[in-house]
Amino acid sequence: MNLQSLRQGPVLVVRVGEPRIDAAVAIQFKDRMRALIAEAPGIERVMLELGAVDFIDSSGLGAIVAVKRALDPAALDLAALTPPVERLFQLTRMVEFFRLHPGVSGAAQEASGGGGAQDTSGAGLDDSGAGQDAEAGPDPGPPAAAGGGAAQGGGAPG
Repeated sequence: MNLQSLRQGPVLVVRVGEPRIDAAVAIQFKDRMRALIAEAPGIERVMLELGAVDFIDSSGLGAIVAVKRALDPAALDLAALTPPVERLFQLTRMVEFFRLHPGVSGAAQEASGGGGAQDTSGAGLDDSGAGQDAEAGPDPGPPAAAGGGAAQGGGAPG
């Protein structure tokens, strides 16, 4: 499992370098994340950057939730979600349990409480949306807007 990590004060940024988190790699993902967390004592938050991930199945989602539980009381935030992954988190309502960020650097700075921190932390893990401001960047919005009955079924037009 290709995971790259970088510590930014109390925040551990972990970039997933795989296109899928599924049943084939879920256990490896969990084990590797636990090892990275164990190597970073005193962290208050983990920022999981998913910009390379195009697919997560139920096993992968379960692995991410397991990592979140293992972190308690530290937090697990998700950053740079691709549209299919963001759609998964919206449809499963996991957005209620995770903080989502458009990119890593702004979110990591916000999470560490540092507006004036040194910006050498993003040298190895830059945002996939380069040039996009984390606060004022364009919001593509969820694929199924509120009130869109895509997941409700029922009433066929007739």
